[in-house]
Amino acid sequence: MTRPRSGQRQGAPQARRATKPRRRKRGRGRWLLLALAGAGLLVFSRGLWQPPLPPPQMILVLGGDVERERVAAELAERDGLPVLVSGGSNPEYAHWLFGRRGLDQGRVQLDYRATDTLTNFTSIVDELRRAKVRHVLLVTSSDHMQRAMLVGRLVAGSRGIGLTPVAVPCGTRCTPEGWRKVWGDGARAALWVLTGRDLRSWAAARFGPLLEGARGR
Repeated sequence: MTRPRSGQRQGAPQARRATKPRRRKRGRGRWLLLALAGAGLLVFSRGLWQPPLPPPQMILVLGGDVERERVAAELAERDGLPVLVSGGSNPEYAHWLFGRRGLDQGRVQLDYRATDTLTNFTSIVDELRRAKVRHVLLVTSSDHMQRAMLVGRLVAGSRGIGLTPVAVPCGTRCTPEGWRKVWGDGARAALWVLTGRDLRSWAAARFGPLLEGARGR
């Protein structure tokens, strides 16, 4: 029989060091993996083995604000570059705006296939590659530029096309974009580079009717 130590009452349980419960790493494991995958594809798609980019060959405007088109018209007049507007204003207004800067319709291409930032790039990059375009000035609003550059570097970079950002100040109209939106579109772009599909559109086409039917029950 062991005797109790001095200062310890007989029958009292022995004191043990409290063990801190392990904190479960919640949250952002999958997002971290997506970020790492996106970063890896970013480095890969930029093509470090390729020769240096030539001077800018075209101005790409992402639609959503006519101020972007106005800034692009000024750049085109100054630098003598052609313009491609993806998802911009109506043709009548766009041609009037660019015509004021001396750009005829032959120098301005209007494309309305895009429905969001990802398709701004996926709808045109193969055509740009066939036209041997390797360097583009990217014009969009300053609050949209981070997401646009992430998506563009992945999608356009996978075709050997480099982007130089030209941010249009949005002032009081700026709407900061959260990291979920930025990296969510980055993940979609990375998956498009790997699979050739926008998996969000694919899932909506496959499962959208099913989900709508479930809601109606």
